[in-house]
Amino acid sequence: MLKQLFFSYTSRRSSTKTRQRQIHLQNNGRMPSSSDRKHAHVALLPSAGMGHLTPFLRLAASLTLQNVQVTFIIPHPTVSLSESQALSQLFASFPQIKHKQFHLLPLDNPSDDPFFEHFNLIKNSSHLLSPLLSTLNPPLSVFITDMSLASTVIPITEAISLPNYVLFTSSAKMLTFFLCYPTLADSKAMDQLDEMDVIKIRGLELMPKSWIPPPLLKKGNNILKTSFIEDSRKVAESSGILVNTFESFEQESLRKLNDCQLLLERLPSVVAIGPLPPCDFEKSQLQLTWLDDQPVGSVVYVSFGSRTALSREQVRELGEGLVRSGSRFVWVVKDKKVDREDNEGLEGVIGDELMERMKEKGLVVRNWINQEGVLSHPAVGGFFSHCGWNSVMEAAMHGVKILAWPQHGDQKVNADIVERIGLGTWVKSWGWGEEMTVNRAEIAEKIGEIMGNESLRIQALGIKEEARKTVGVGGYSNKGLSALINMWRKF
Repeated sequence: MLKQLFFSYTSRRSSTKTRQRQIHLQNNGRMPSSSDRKHAHVALLPSAGMGHLTPFLRLAASLTLQNVQVTFIIPHPTVSLSESQALSQLFASFPQIKHKQFHLLPLDNPSDDPFFEHFNLIKNSSHLLSPLLSTLNPPLSVFITDMSLASTVIPITEAISLPNYVLFTSSAKMLTFFLCYPTLADSKAMDQLDEMDVIKIRGLELMPKSWIPPPLLKKGNNILKTSFIEDSRKVAESSGILVNTFESFEQESLRKLNDCQLLLERLPSVVAIGPLPPCDFEKSQLQLTWLDDQPVGSVVYVSFGSRTALSREQVRELGEGLVRSGSRFVWVVKDKKVDREDNEGLEGVIGDELMERMKEKGLVVRNWINQEGVLSHPAVGGFFSHCGWNSVMEAAMHGVKILAWPQHGDQKVNADIVERIGLGTWVKSWGWGEEMTVNRAEIAEKIGEIMGNESLRIQALGIKEEARKTVGVGGYSNKGLSALINMWRKF
């Protein structure tokens, strides 16, 4: 690992020397001593949505606890209320973290998707980063940005000779596809997709075509496809890629990523730093005392993430399925993509009669809750999940088995990892979340199966041990992040 990091460092030696000359001038002609720069200074710039923000919050906390000076760049305004609340909690818990608001310029052509629109808002405003970064003192050692912002942010940091690392907020397996996608999109392989069941690049089998978000398989241009191509190319030019995963969970994908010839001719070091430990402030705003009265491992937690809005029909089928399963449950109900729009009461969304029947064995909540406090509770023994990557890492950290129902994006890739590693099961016949309405009988059956699967429970507990070991002192991910910090102190 140290050899890989050193290779990434030396490949950018010329820009680092330029950076050192700048520091030399800022110190009135003398080179800084160890007392001048005994702490690295790292700035973080996240993208939109809790799925992208959460790993940045946890990385900021982890770096701070290792004596790194952290400045958090906040794109303003945020999309959701949950993002604003999470940021406030971070800064209240870690007052030593500096934060700067990054005011975004309006777009001429807004997107229908508020999160994609926010990605574009940040990209459209990236040129305003240079003056903001120039005000930071002491000078930055490193800048870390989200992979979805790479195409416009990395040129800015390159222009000021600032090393730029990318935090990839999905799995290492998804990273292999992300990095290879421009090759696929620029080749004849795209024209042959109709005849292909499996995506292959340079003879390397990546994944079944059915796992890929449909917009990426279309021959014409669209927002997601264009962003994937542009961001992927720039990520490959970054100083390094950080992934919120761990070696025993994605061993094969991490091996491929650090064997450059298998994917690209040139690739920066890829460092597994996960599962990023949750912060102490990540406790539910709701007092879920109901969980305290339930038997150990008896509750299934049901949540499909901060961006998934189920149809009313699917919400009610899901509710009926939970009741029919006979399992105890905590269910986070969401039928709007952005939480600021979740104004209607639960009775209006679910119906009075179903709400009444659910009271016997379930707790239904409308508000966004930080699921860390739920998954860590001993009463919770299962997770009915969309398989967003943060959710997968949290389930691994707490040894909670997953019933996977991917909704969009990278989630089929993640669900496959969950099933292969033995953390859960994936009902592939349900397809993408919006493709069909899954009926109550099937939902009840699958919940019953996952909650009664003793072998999965044992496997999940083994994964929990591995996850905690890797981020503990001397663990694989712990050593990877520590090596990076030691290198950043030299910049």
